[in-house]
Amino acid sequence: MQSFDTRWLGKDFRYLEVTGSTNDDCVRFLQEGAGHGLVVAAGQQTSGKGRRGRAWSSPPGQSVYMTIGLRPEFAPEKASMLTLVMALSVLRALEQVCGMEDIFIKWPNDIVIGGRKVCGILTEMHLAGDKMDCVVIGVGVNVNTPAFPPEISQVATSLFAEYGQTYDCRAVMAAILQNFEKYYDKFVETCDMSTIMGEYVEKMINFGREVRVLDPQGEYTATAHGINERGELLVEREDGTIRAVYAGEVSVRGIYGYV
Repeated sequence: MQSFDTRWLGKDFRYLEVTGSTNDDCVRFLQEGAGHGLVVAAGQQTSGKGRRGRAWSSPPGQSVYMTIGLRPEFAPEKASMLTLVMALSVLRALEQVCGMEDIFIKWPNDIVIGGRKVCGILTEMHLAGDKMDCVVIGVGVNVNTPAFPPEISQVATSLFAEYGQTYDCRAVMAAILQNFEKYYDKFVETCDMSTIMGEYVEKMINFGREVRVLDPQGEYTATAHGINERGELLVEREDGTIRAVYAGEVSVRGIYGYV
């Protein structure tokens, strides 16, 4: 499975048939001494994790479940932007594998096809004192899943469900790793989104659309206007003011549905 054609990412590759969470495994391996660029993948997860503590459905043998482990040298406050870097990497990978361009990013990190989510990304940072010890970025891509439970069928999809054919999960994984290596190297040049911001905004499905910002201090409607160099969503409120929205604080939904 280790034919990824990368310079540094995935040279240490560990595959588990069944595991609880590849994010948890990756953290453990890093704590045991694994180095920068570790990749942990699984055929099935029994405790897959999504954002805000949600579960991620992980049926066996149908999809990509993997985590990349990094030991960055930049400041901890930069780590959250890696979620957006990974989102762009996954999008480009799926375009290449599927030969399609109708794939988009719902800020900050959901990959959507036909208005439904095909990939989830979860970034977790671990500190040693006030310094960053490691960052793990988990990726779950619904590849060959034929159908979804009723409670998520309106928001979840798969490559198979959208395009009517099966795909090699290894090819999807390899394409993600190759693209992430490229975009990560661009990111560390400036440690912000400036080098890839244009590509990211071009594929934002909610660019220029009305969105509902689910802020704990009060929900409001606004229009999405891309991102800034910190990866924050720029929204224009109804009174004309522009606000930068940080993904760790709020969620964004479409006015008439998920996107």
